[in-house]
Amino acid sequence: MNRDFWKEKRVLVTGHTGFKGGWIAHWLTELGARVHGYALAPPTVPNFFTETRLQERLVSSIIGDIRDLAQLTNAINQAKPDIIIHMAAQPLVRESYNTPVDTFAANVMGTVNVLEAARQVGTAKAIVNITTDKCYENKEWIWPYRENDRLGGHDPYSASKACAEIVAGAYRSSFFAETNIHLASVRAGNVIGGGDWAADRLIPDFLRALDAGEILNIRSPNAVRPWQHVLEPLSGYLILAEKLYEKGESFAEAWNFGPNDEDAKTVGWIVEQLCTQIPGARWEIETTKQPHEAGLLKLDSSKAKARLGWTPHWNLDTALNKTIEWHQAWRNGLDMVEVTCSQISSYQALTQKVEMI
Repeated sequence: MNRDFWKEKRVLVTGHTGFKGGWIAHWLTELGARVHGYALAPPTVPNFFTETRLQERLVSSIIGDIRDLAQLTNAINQAKPDIIIHMAAQPLVRESYNTPVDTFAANVMGTVNVLEAARQVGTAKAIVNITTDKCYENKEWIWPYRENDRLGGHDPYSASKACAEIVAGAYRSSFFAETNIHLASVRAGNVIGGGDWAADRLIPDFLRALDAGEILNIRSPNAVRPWQHVLEPLSGYLILAEKLYEKGESFAEAWNFGPNDEDAKTVGWIVEQLCTQIPGARWEIETTKQPHEAGLLKLDSSKAKARLGWTPHWNLDTALNKTIEWHQAWRNGLDMVEVTCSQISSYQALTQKVEMI
């Protein structure tokens, strides 16, 4: 990432009150960008947005719904962003079974609204639309999915994100190809990191059980996921945003940002690693019937490595250590702005060192 590029850039982040949105907003402020946020109120208590005092670092923070086109358009018009990073979504597979209508409304029509508002305002040259590794039609095969594999989704969340990809493609072809707006979609793996308190995610569930002195119930210990620290895909998003802004249409397409193949591990492996690090942690298999979730999922990030020069830098052991380090610092009452920015600085220094080599 080029600090000179980001200095004073106006960036709108939708979903800045969430986990990934909060981390990228902090990173952008560290790079010198003028960051505006638009999102619903933080979804949990505690939450990353509040614990890291993110609002103090933003130019503006609007609590709003991406399903409200008029309010969203007004917010984008006020910010007049050079770059939009669209992260706002209903992000949970299991929640999508409970609220399918809201999930489709937020993830499909919310994406339509963001792109339409950006088209109407017209200041943004680059838009990065965040979807998910689950947007692919999962065939439970052993090969990693590539960007040109078929989209699909068994559950409402996965299907809604596949729809969001189709929406992005339609706006790219129908409207943005004739303007100076360049739109890319990005698909990351299962991200972990400090400050995630969402329900029905493995690491937050583990830490909640640990803090409460309870036994963690695991739904699918043999399910394989592409685990990665949150800073890994975020670095890819930022590199891609630079390319979109400076190089344009040749980068306006879909991109995978997943971990190296050896970091695609089972849920059981992750929990066992955490239990070896933390005395007293325990887990058992959930015996009640659960909604369908994919059993095997990997991403092929060859294109991002070849064309963007992006590569993972923290292996899974490091990602787990950094996650626990952040959580323990929070439990010990440390300044979480400093802790968060320190982890960002450490990661960025490592990437710069690799670039110099």
